[in-house]
Amino acid sequence: MNGVDLFLKQIDFSKLDGLIPAVAQDYFSGEVLMLAFMNEEALKKTVETGVAHYFSRSRHKLWKKGETSGNIQSIKEIFFDCDGDSILLKVVQKGVACHTGHRTCFYSKVNNSLIAKNNSRNQDERKIDNNNKELFYSLKLLYDLIASRKGTDPNKSYVARLLNAGAEKIGKKLQEESLEVILSVISGDKDKIVYELADLIFFYIVMSVYSEVDFFAIISELKGREGISGLDEKKSR
Repeated sequence: MNGVDLFLKQIDFSKLDGLIPAVAQDYFSGEVLMLAFMNEEALKKTVETGVAHYFSRSRHKLWKKGETSGNIQSIKEIFFDCDGDSILLKVVQKGVACHTGHRTCFYSKVNNSLIAKNNSRNQDERKIDNNNKELFYSLKLLYDLIASRKGTDPNKSYVARLLNAGAEKIGKKLQEESLEVILSVISGDKDKIVYELADLIFFYIVMSVYSEVDFFAIISELKGREGISGLDEKKSR
């Protein structure tokens, strides 16, 4: 019996006539994208191909997410719950998850009066969201790349050399790059400002990796400040 079959034996398909609920979650942002159902064949296909497959209850057939739209879900991680009767897929979503054109199927929010609010957005707003998503992915990929250099040969990687040198060396680079940013801002050279800010962000990420500060911890801290006045935030320190 191979690894896939051993995994499938841990899943209980008996409670919903051979089906289990499957939640798809964005691997990078943690956003819940959709809820669908899988039978054993769909789950096996998902594991074997690395692409999400589901079972359609209305059409009574297996379907590959994005088969017609191109909005596939590439699997990064699969979890199952304590009862073995539901699945969580952490995916990299290409395009949008919802057939309505929304990023997520969960775009209707219930407010305090318990009236569902449809958070519909136009195409331009969705385009902005997708651009932000690409930027987010790029930063996460950069973080992961820098983290992969930790413990490698300092003679073969500049990042490995920095990480091996420690906080003082990395801190010195941050000081140097901060000064470069300030000087470029004073000069008014926009291209230079962009270049130096990119360097500064790079070394901030190096320091985060060295300090073993998780990327998502930084994002969570920033998200936690949404809607909070900067003046109020400073007073609370």
